[in-house]
Amino acid sequence: MRRVVRQSKFRHVFGQAVKNDQCYDDIRVSRVTWDSSFCAVNPKFVALIIEASGGGAFLVLPLHKTGRIDKAYPTVCGHTGPVLDIDWCPHNDHVIASGSEDCTVMVWQIPENGLVTSMSEPLVVLEGHSKRVGIITWHPTARNVLLSAGCDNQIYIWNAGTGEAMIRLEDMHPDVIFNVTWNRNGSLICTACKDKTIRVIDPRKEAIVAEKEKAHEGARPMRAIFLADGNVLTTGFSRMSERQLALWNTDNMEEPMTVNEMDTSNGVLLPFYDPDTSIVYLCGKGDSSIRYFEITDEAPYVHFLSTFATKEPQRGMGYMPKRGLDVNKCEIARFYKLHERKCEPIVMTVPRKVSPRPKCTQLPDLMLNRRQPTGQYETTDFLLIWITLSIKKRKLIHLLIILLIVSALDCMVLGSENVI
Repeated sequence: MRRVVRQSKFRHVFGQAVKNDQCYDDIRVSRVTWDSSFCAVNPKFVALIIEASGGGAFLVLPLHKTGRIDKAYPTVCGHTGPVLDIDWCPHNDHVIASGSEDCTVMVWQIPENGLVTSMSEPLVVLEGHSKRVGIITWHPTARNVLLSAGCDNQIYIWNAGTGEAMIRLEDMHPDVIFNVTWNRNGSLICTACKDKTIRVIDPRKEAIVAEKEKAHEGARPMRAIFLADGNVLTTGFSRMSERQLALWNTDNMEEPMTVNEMDTSNGVLLPFYDPDTSIVYLCGKGDSSIRYFEITDEAPYVHFLSTFATKEPQRGMGYMPKRGLDVNKCEIARFYKLHERKCEPIVMTVPRKVSPRPKCTQLPDLMLNRRQPTGQYETTDFLLIWITLSIKKRKLIHLLIILLIVSALDCMVLGSENVI
């Protein structure tokens, strides 16, 4: 018999914005025309790219420092051009990297309790790009390995500890690189380029493993990310400017496994993937909603779950790693939505029905149904029943016992009189 409704643990996932006193207010979010998330989060800090005069800067705030942020709050301000992308190191919650229009990549060490004064001296400066650096991403498993991609169409993989370039990938991309992501173990990278081609690259061999031309036929920017099973999920635009979501098998990229068309908005869809729940969240720049889909092993592979919608459009979005979530409250994802002057956390929760503890009035029935092999009750059973009875019932039992005793005494007295 065919099921009408698909079974899923995450069909009822819902989003909820936090209260105003838990937001970060009065923040001048950057107006740079670059399609990055402008926000990076880890379990200790939230970093936000902001407007700054005389160069580029970003804020680093402890997660608990909510409310209005003073305009004089210290910033990280070592770049001479606007900051385009930032990313926290997954192995050290106090290390963050930034890429800028000044063609440099800088690595910063944030103090334990956050910034006290503005920071302008980085741990290391990585120089090699000839044009602005718009993509920064750390290696998921190897410490101190950092990838950067610039508008010079080149990809560098750096040793952030020594400041030297270990790998340089050139002549692979004829045009601007839109995004770069690692797979789960860091053995491959996937890139989306302005020439409408998706490439899977082995950086150690400096070779292209798989590629697909015209993955999306639209001229607007694409995004590509690896899934846990090695497949690639892409977002882009059709020839008619409809936003699309597609899934590709890297072993055979001739045809997509599935393509979903959504709407005709102009905002670039930023995908955020949770490998533990196999849920992909799509946040469009300029949109006021977050769509989320579940990825499965069976066709049609991509299943729409729901949409979280608000009134205000989003300028950027930060995504909290799983180790920073409150799993005791069934929280499976947390986003940090950037407004024009505010950062608003959004919590994604799986509703779980917790069965209540049995009431005291349910105990007698439970105990009476548990019989001994001899057909007799235990003394503890009667004690539990007596304890759980209400005061009124106890008084009634007391009265019945007294009446029985009185009637028994009467019988004894009458019997003795008859004998006499």
